[in-house]
Amino acid sequence: MFRRKKKEEQTDAPPPAVEKSDSSAAEEKAMAPAAEASAPEAAETSRAAETAEASRASEQALDSAARGRRGNRVQKVGTVSSDKMQKTVVVRVDRLVLHPKYRRYVRRTSKFMAHDDLGATTGDRVRIVETRPLSTRKRWRVVEIVQKAAK
Repeated sequence: MFRRKKKEEQTDAPPPAVEKSDSSAAEEKAMAPAAEASAPEAAETSRAAETAEASRASEQALDSAARGRRGNRVQKVGTVSSDKMQKTVVVRVDRLVLHPKYRRYVRRTSKFMAHDDLGATTGDRVRIVETRPLSTRKRWRVVEIVQKAAK
């Protein structure tokens, strides 16, 4: 159960605040003598770390820039149910929905028409991503074939 603190335990003083600039300055001071005393190998290691950090930062910047331009596109995984059209497949995506009255999971199926440059066939599991309208009913594109159909 909940227990109240005694008056002696309560303190009016706020917790001590640590400034980031002081801690970063202390870290830099601690690292400076170690860097001066170490061999050139340490300098190479630090350069490699800086290069790796810079590449990660550039990847994140590119990732956020691409997300800003196009947004986070919806991806779905489904089974190809028809491949009788040219460069178009019909993908069946199943999902489980909780029935409101019976509280059991019911399978719901949606069918999407997707543009296919990869050559998916009936029975393949594919990943589709939303895209601009390509035709009247086609607004999805096959990104990868997750699993080929067993023959």
